[in-house]
Amino acid sequence: MKLRILTSAITNPWFNLATEDWIFNTLGATDKDPNTHTLFLWRNSETVVIGRSQNPWVECKLDNMAADSVFLARRQSGGGAVFHDLGNTNFTFLSPKTGYNQDANFAIIINALKSFGIEAALSGRNDIQVGARKISGSAFKHTSDRSFHHGTLLVDANMQKLGDYLNPHPLKLKAKGIKSVRARVANLTEFNPSINHDSLSTAIIEAFCDYYGQAVMPEALDEASLLQEPMLNSYYEQMADWDWRFGKTPNFSHHIETRFDWGIIDLHLDVNQATITEVVIFSDALNVGLIDALKDALTGVKYSKDAIRSAFNALKNAQPEMVAQVTDVKDWVLGEMGLT
Repeated sequence: MKLRILTSAITNPWFNLATEDWIFNTLGATDKDPNTHTLFLWRNSETVVIGRSQNPWVECKLDNMAADSVFLARRQSGGGAVFHDLGNTNFTFLSPKTGYNQDANFAIIINALKSFGIEAALSGRNDIQVGARKISGSAFKHTSDRSFHHGTLLVDANMQKLGDYLNPHPLKLKAKGIKSVRARVANLTEFNPSINHDSLSTAIIEAFCDYYGQAVMPEALDEASLLQEPMLNSYYEQMADWDWRFGKTPNFSHHIETRFDWGIIDLHLDVNQATITEVVIFSDALNVGLIDALKDALTGVKYSKDAIRSAFNALKNAQPEMVAQVTDVKDWVLGEMGLT
């Protein structure tokens, strides 16, 4: 039996998710022994983490996140949107596929909680509950030769922030992809006020070693050493990149409507890979040229605040006689979309 335990004091979510990918693709690729098991423990600064197939505009209040400097991260695995802060403890189990045991992973977490007098149980395929309250959710990733299971434990998370950032704006979005299912949640401190990230991490490490009957010293990952890994840097750049976090969103459409003094605008946008591919506008405005100009200005533009603002500003420069109406539409569109 070969065990490896890695811990991280780094709280940048893009770095931690990149580290997770680095572990998955290096440790998993180089050690195919089915008796090899790796545990990685970490936590993030304030972050909304969405699943690989999710739409951030559906899942998040992006304007609130931008105002509060909250990270947005898209993980490689599936599942729903979650809010991380320093009150969360995150865990990752990595094994070669032939030795992967999902039940063992859950048992380790549940056994660790027992050391605090907390009786938890698996609920469904990927949640852990205490009574009727969810305290942990998991997601999974598998390739032909390796698997990982990662999840989060609510230790002392700021529950108010769940509503601040995860409840989406009432946008008229018809989105493909996975939507999050909200559940009744609880912090572990409600059941044992003494629990914290450090003590929980220690308990998980002990339960991991006990389960496999072998003691091993944890390895502390630090930014300086990990930055020497070229593959890790590549993963970090991907996780931080706008095109990964927003551009990988499944196709969706956005419909908004309002009335100005000069007419009604009923705007329909089709968005593919976070780029506006088609614009349809219904309007009773007398200036037909304005409607055509708005369509042309928005088609092909990245679905982001800066790109849309630039498109409107370019239109105002090109059509100075339309400045007042274009400004009206620009302010309305950017306000309604909650873009970042």
